[in-house]
Parts: sequence; structure tokens; C-alpha cells
Amino acid sequence: MKTFTATPADIDKKWILIDAEGVVLGRLATIVANILRGKNKPSFTPHMDMGDNVIVINAGKVQMTGNKRADKRYYWHTGHPGGIKFRTAAQVLDGAHPERVLVKAVERMITRNSLGAQQMTNLRVYADAAHPHEAQQPVVLDVKAMNPKNHRSA
Repeated sequence: MKTFTATPADIDKKWILIDAEGVVLGRLATIVANILRGKNKPSFTPHMDMGDNVIVINAGKVQMTGNKRADKRYYWHTGHPGGIKFRTAAQVLDGAHPERVLVKAVERMITRNSLGAQQMTNLRVYADAAHPHEAQQPVVLDVKAMNPKNHRSA
């Protein structure tokens, strides 16, 4: 019995389209992170970029359970003494770049090294339904239908 290890010639990348409208943020981020890493494929190899390209539309309409929309905070530091600042998830989702909530959630589920950075380049997130990737003929993945817990009504 020999262990299969994928080579660059074995990698077959597809394009996947996911509609995030009404989908719970954490569940969506987990599904996207697994696809980006390639863990959904039987030929998964941990040290290779095996994942597919993922397009997420309507990221501004993603849902959160409980009070996370009001309570979850995104911190950063200005570099000056006492310069810690934050925005709540509601402020980010209602702001100019609501897709950053999903990008940050997926980014924190991917390994934090050069391979993870390479895998994150395969993620494209758009706040509304328009996207410029029709030429790639993406396959639609219905996350809402996978599990009843994956979506919430607004």
C-alpha cells in the first residue's frame, strides 16, 4: 500500500459560485475555507494548493446568529500609545466594504503561512450579485440546501 501524494500535474482547479444571501457567516466561512484548501477532494495533499477558485456574491447580506452583529468587534491598532480601535460587525456590514467580514472569517480559518496566502488569492468576494467571472463558467453551490442550519431569514 502506497500513500498518494498529489503533484502539480494532478491538480484540477474548478470555479465555484456561492450566493451568501441569508447564509450564516461562520458556516459559510467553514465551507469556503475547506474548498479553498481542497479538503473536499479525495486527493487532498496538505502541502499543495489543491483548492478550487471560489466566488462569493451577496456577501453584504450574510447573517449572524445571536447578538454577534452588534457585539462582535474587529480590532486594529494605530501604532500610537492608546491607539486601539474597533468596529462592530454591524458597522462593517453597513459600511462601504461589507465583504471584508467574510474575507476575515475565511482568512482566520486558513493556515497562516505562505501556502495560506496563496490559497486566499483563489477567493473572490463581492458585496452584491454582480461579478466579472462569467467567462469561467462557475458551478453554483447551494449552501442553503446543504443543511437547514446554514441559513436564517433576515
